[in-house]
Amino acid sequence: MTKEKENAAIISQEEIAHGIYSMWIRTKAAETAEPGQFISMYTNDGSKLLPRPISICEIDKEKGALRVVYRVTGENTGTELFSQMGEGDTIPVIGPLGNGFPLEKALEKRAFLIGGGIGVPPILELAKQIGCEKKQIIVGYRNDETFLKTEFEQNGEVYISTEDGSAGTKGNVMDAIRENGLEADIIYACGPTPMLRAIKNYAEENGIECYISLEERMACGVGACLGCVTRTSMHWADAEKAGLPVQTCTSGPVFWAEDIDLKAGA
Repeated sequence: MTKEKENAAIISQEEIAHGIYSMWIRTKAAETAEPGQFISMYTNDGSKLLPRPISICEIDKEKGALRVVYRVTGENTGTELFSQMGEGDTIPVIGPLGNGFPLEKALEKRAFLIGGGIGVPPILELAKQIGCEKKQIIVGYRNDETFLKTEFEQNGEVYISTEDGSAGTKGNVMDAIRENGLEADIIYACGPTPMLRAIKNYAEENGIECYISLEERMACGVGACLGCVTRTSMHWADAEKAGLPVQTCTSGPVFWAEDIDLKAGA
């Protein structure tokens, strides 16, 4: 069923780190949204026709509200226009879109919930909803502006890495896992492709079930274009499509790691 665009009311917005904004909106999408899904947000600037896909950070079904946390990517961009909006404004959105993380796979297991960069926000609702034996949240930042850290600490064991070493482990999320001697039976992750590639390799080497959410550039968000393709692996269930490109927005953004090919240049 095709999703319809709606004008969502902005409940609140604030800058929670340099260039990182948190926005709560009231939207019908909250009724069915799941951790790992995203919404497409449109500007009110008629010259910018394509929406911006923004992952869902928190879901409040009782209030019919969603929280998105996003980074402003430059001047006169869609995200900069979003950042100038506030309570009482309305913003056109479509959602929820894509598939979510398979929460049922984590029951009675030790889980890694891993986020890096702007892949950190969707890990929060995942941490709130997932039921597992042991919940280990590993999040990577550029510096000590560790946005959402307090919320994460309310929902599991938190381990932080920073590129400059200003907080937690110096390095990346894999360095934090090694430094703290962490172990898991299942992995959920969202972040840039190099990070996901390292996580996938780690999971394969250690025989760990792994699900990853890709951060592809999505133009339409509903499968009408080919702006967000990723290549499948030979493990893909449909043998006729194994090794071929699929659209991230409709087949993902969450994939079983073995289903997709993250090799450099693939």
